Amino acid sequence: MAKKGKRYQEAAKLVDRSKAYEVDEAIALVKQTAKAKFDETVEAAFRLGVDPKKADQQIRGAMVLPHGTGKTQRVLVFAKGDKVKEAEAAGADYVGDQDLINKINQGWFEFDVIVATPDMMAEVGKLGRVLGPKGLMPNPKTGTVTFEVEKAVNEIKAGKVEYRVDKSANIHVPIGKISFDNEKLAENFVAVIEQLVKVKPQAAKGVYMRNVSVTSTMGPGIKVDVSNYR
Repeated sequence: MAKKGKRYQEAAKLVDRSKAYEVDEAIALVKQTAKAKFDETVEAAFRLGVDPKKADQQIRGAMVLPHGTGKTQRVLVFAKGDKVKEAEAAGADYVGDQDLINKINQGWFEFDVIVATPDMMAEVGKLGRVLGPKGLMPNPKTGTVTFEVEKAVNEIKAGKVEYRVDKSANIHVPIGKISFDNEKLAENFVAVIEQLVKVKPQAAKGVYMRNVSVTSTMGPGIKVDVSNYR
């Protein structure tokens, strides 16, 4: 494993690795340990008591954080007819159909999220091999395949985040920036915890939230006590 830099090592000394901190303490500490010269993203990581190999224990969805992510998402909408005007009025950054599909096939990726109307999915589906690996494929479960284009664009611009359990039963969700005040970060964090509790699969057995930590882009992981939410 590569040796961590001096800044990281200094920050890591502030964290008691054996302790699970209260949410407010963890947020205060994550700000203290963020030593980079840029506005680092704060991320929550969850190790869940689910078996992702089983279809009835898959967890995937999206939610709007109470205070957004601190990042302005560039939204591309695949639509035709009246839905084009609706997408433009809602503030989508790019709107089109075949023209944008061709552009993406040629290697253009100047966007963060794609919304597509269901009638466009036959064409958009052909981009699966380029969009899939980047996690950009629109999906009904996350509200990005919909005829409610205005709502979808507004939610993304307001700070919608997606969550998805990986093969190791982990979920990573951005909860804001280091420049956010503590209260906003804590509220975003608790909102994600509550959402994951809400979507707990019935088939999941034993302790659901096995391990929860919060970290900044360049900082050490800080374990969080979520015993109230298990």
